[in-house]
Amino acid sequence: MDGLQQTPPAGLVAVDIDLQARPGTDSFLEAERAAAVRDLLAQNQFLPVGRAGAFRLRLAMKERKLVLDISDIAGRPVVRHYLSLRPLSRVMRDYFLVCQSYEASLGNSAPGRIEAIDMGRRGLHDEGASELQERLGDKIEMDHATARRLFTLICALNWRVRHQG
Repeated sequence: MDGLQQTPPAGLVAVDIDLQARPGTDSFLEAERAAAVRDLLAQNQFLPVGRAGAFRLRLAMKERKLVLDISDIAGRPVVRHYLSLRPLSRVMRDYFLVCQSYEASLGNSAPGRIEAIDMGRRGLHDEGASELQERLGDKIEMDHATARRLFTLICALNWRVRHQG
């Protein structure tokens, strides 16, 4: 080698969502979820406070709370956080409604209407991301783009939980 040392990855290197219950899926939210995971793995700033390195994240719902299981790259547990979604319930509800409107508008609405709905969706994304950063700030260091993608994943997970059986 030429003396350059390769820097090990930092932040999220794997994201898993507990999708035990498989009710009918919403194709738009599934596409959003897949894009969020892909984008998170490509670029993120996600570090449990006081830790460094590469991490795996597993998201699940338990007793109406979001569970963030964070492990190291080898899968050894690092920390588990429980987060009430009650403070996010309004923005998530609005996000679901806007996503449904956006999907329904595709192909049969004027481009200006679709653009307006998408602007609303992006605004809700920003609001949800800011709320996540604030609520998790003392537990997880993350930038706004990472928080936006995490908000998408939480919405996709919560959509499935809310629409089970």
